[in-house]
Amino acid sequence: MTQPFHRPPSPRRRSLLKLGLGLPAALALPQASRAPAFPERPVTLIVPFPAGGATDTQMRALSVAAARELGQPVVVANRPGAGGTLGPAAMAHSAAPDGYTVSVVVGTLFRYPFLQPVNYDPLRDFTYIACMTAYSYGIVVRQDAPWNSLADLIADARARPDAISYGGTGAGGSGRIAIERLSRLTGARFNFIPFKGAAEETTALLGGHIQMVADAGWGPMIDTGKARLLAVIASERARRVPRAPTLVELGYDIVASNPVGIAGPRGMDPAVVKTLQTAFHRASRDPEYNRALDNADQPHMLMDSEAYTAFAVRQVAEEKKFVAELGLRAQ
Repeated sequence: MTQPFHRPPSPRRRSLLKLGLGLPAALALPQASRAPAFPERPVTLIVPFPAGGATDTQMRALSVAAARELGQPVVVANRPGAGGTLGPAAMAHSAAPDGYTVSVVVGTLFRYPFLQPVNYDPLRDFTYIACMTAYSYGIVVRQDAPWNSLADLIADARARPDAISYGGTGAGGSGRIAIERLSRLTGARFNFIPFKGAAEETTALLGGHIQMVADAGWGPMIDTGKARLLAVIASERARRVPRAPTLVELGYDIVASNPVGIAGPRGMDPAVVKTLQTAFHRASRDPEYNRALDNADQPHMLMDSEAYTAFAVRQVAEEKKFVAELGLRAQ
């Protein structure tokens, strides 16, 4: 049987056929490689302390400035508890690693695994995005307290063991550890009362329910004239109250350092981490945020994701050693 004759396509038609065959693949390529822009919706920032405290005030100011950088709202969600570890631990277990839910983290996150059972691993369950600042700790009493100096306070605590109650954030907070160390060096004994945050401590102190606070966020109490700063637990005197000595100046080698940063769940896209890190660091220039830091006498302590992650590794090792040496346990 004679086969039907097929005319070979012309050169122009062959070119069109090739173009047509390749067109679907060409159209698909940009769609396959195009990643969604981040962020496309609001970002939630968990603050693991109650509303109204120093950290809450700072992070709300930072969130407003960061929203301008990101082009999307940054919504603060307060999740207090467990010395500032409840909020970030819940995020690590329940939030998707897409950058839309992140949390403020503080030093207790690295310390609590050695004080009590916890449901997180600080080196495995988090992506450390950016470090922002560091708490400035002080020993504060009411304006009408009978002690005019730290020496007076220590002498009274020796004479009346456990009669003087003091507050700090969480059972494993840096303020409590500083006073425990001070007690061992001086023989003074204080009664520790844990609180969820600075706002609760302030109410308890000014209401006469406790006699002393050893924590950060003391600036507003001093500004109102209702409290006095006896000493700072830092390497340098406070800018706001330069007359108050450091514990080191008084002969006690005790310095409390507690960086404050932002972390997300593990497994975050490095590009998203970079976007958030850049936005929060740029937001740290905001005047309202800087006023909030100044009110608490806190410095900038900026670290990028890589440096903050390396810091976390070192801090976990240091906290493990430190807690073992003091023999501390959460109450």
